[in-house]
Parts: sequence; C-alpha cells; structure tokens
Amino acid sequence: MIERIKETADFLKKTQPLQPKTGIILGTGLGGLVKEITIEKTIPYHQIPNFPVSTVEGHQGQLIFGTIKGKPVMAMQGRFHFYEGYTMQEVTFPVRVMKLMGIETLIVSNASGGLNPDYKVGDIMIINDHMNMFGTNPLIGKNMNELGTRFPDMSEPYSHELIAKALDIAKKESIELKQGVYVGTAGPTFETPAEYKYFRIIGGDTVGMSTVPEVIVARHMNMTCFGVSIITDSGVPGHIVEISHEEVQQVAAAAEPKMTKIIAELVATI
Repeated sequence: MIERIKETADFLKKTQPLQPKTGIILGTGLGGLVKEITIEKTIPYHQIPNFPVSTVEGHQGQLIFGTIKGKPVMAMQGRFHFYEGYTMQEVTFPVRVMKLMGIETLIVSNASGGLNPDYKVGDIMIINDHMNMFGTNPLIGKNMNELGTRFPDMSEPYSHELIAKALDIAKKESIELKQGVYVGTAGPTFETPAEYKYFRIIGGDTVGMSTVPEVIVARHMNMTCFGVSIITDSGVPGHIVEISHEEVQQVAAAAEPKMTKIIAELVATI
C-alpha cells in the first residue's frame, strides 16, 4: 500500500508545480467551491495512477490544484464512499496521498440528515465530533508505521482552533452556524425512522455516509481537520419525509454559497 501511495504522490508532484498545505474534500452537491479557486491544474481521477473513480451523481471526479485567496490548495471535487464497494483503504487512499504531498490541514464537507430538532433543512453545521457507525475502521489491518501510530488519539478529531476561526468568520458575515456531532454510516440507504431515533438518542446531531473514514486516517497521520455539514433532510420524528439523492443535491447547492464563503475565508487564515 505505501508503495502505491508514494507512486501516486510522486506522479502528482511532477504533474503540477504547487506545494499546497491545505487539502479539501467536497461532498454531494458541494463542488461549487471550485469557483473560488484560481485553478492551476485539473486532473480527472481516471488519469491518476492507483486512484479510484467516483461513481456517484453530483461528484465530478477530479483533482484540482490552485489557490484560494493566494493560499495553495489541493481539492477533491468528488469523494469515494464505502457503499460504492470500495474498501476503507481505497476510500481513504487520497488522504494518504495528500499527506505525502505535504498537506497539513484537511477540510471536509458533506450533505447530511438532521437529527437535532433545533436544526432545519438548509442549515450549516460545523462538525465538532463524530461517531463511527460504519461497522469497520480504515485503520484495521497492518499499521503503516511510516505514517502514524498503531493506536492514534482521537480526543480532538476536529480542530478547536479552526472551529473558533470559522465561528468568527460566520459572525462577521452574518451567517448562522450550528455545531454538533456527525454520525457516519455505511449507507447507501437513507435511515429508517428507528435508526434516526437511535442515532439521536446516542448523541448525534446529523447523519451521513462519508467523512468519518477520511478524518480517522487524517488524524492517524496527525493532520489538522475541519468539517462542515449541510442539513439536506430531516430525521426528526414528525418531520421525516421521503427523500431522494436529487433532492439532497438541490438543497446542498442552495446552501452552498454560505459554506463556500466560510471555507474560503478559513483557508485564507491557515
């Protein structure tokens, strides 16, 4: 595995001149952040050695190198999901590559279902913690000692410092933000009413099918992480309605400009 990670990182280093310190993973319907990027190089996933290829609608499937407010970034426009049939190691492979390319900070975004009754569809939530309900872990198997310790600490999965900066940015821009716990599940089914209730009882504020594996691997390599969710549907009893992936994309796209503003300003402070 480590040889393939190095091969991909070396290929990307030779393909583009930037040396970004910030990596960004854009989730369902959230690819519009690229409009804030002064693009230097765009590489489709299928042209990158050892890279999986995203199969989900709303995920462009390309790697973008450029700058946001003068800061060099590496952005994934489209991520990989466990439910697509990839292994956890494949899902998190790009994060491993980012580390070997010199990325120190990982910013992740996603669309999620709201569990907290105080949340409404279209709200933006900063992730301050998560629960791994995938039934597995991307670190299971032989540990890559070159990248991280066998038993990584997870007492601060999401950077308190970056959360404070994001809240300050939101206040200045008059953008309302929530804060809460993201529950990561395997999918691809949306949750049943009983599952929504269970996830809320155990302390979840939102639920989705991504993010947790990438953050686990990033923290394993001592990368600083920041995560944000757009609430695209409600799992609150009495407010649960039938939902489709297309509707999730539409809600995410409508709320995206606010999220984009926060991330762009946050990158400028890193």
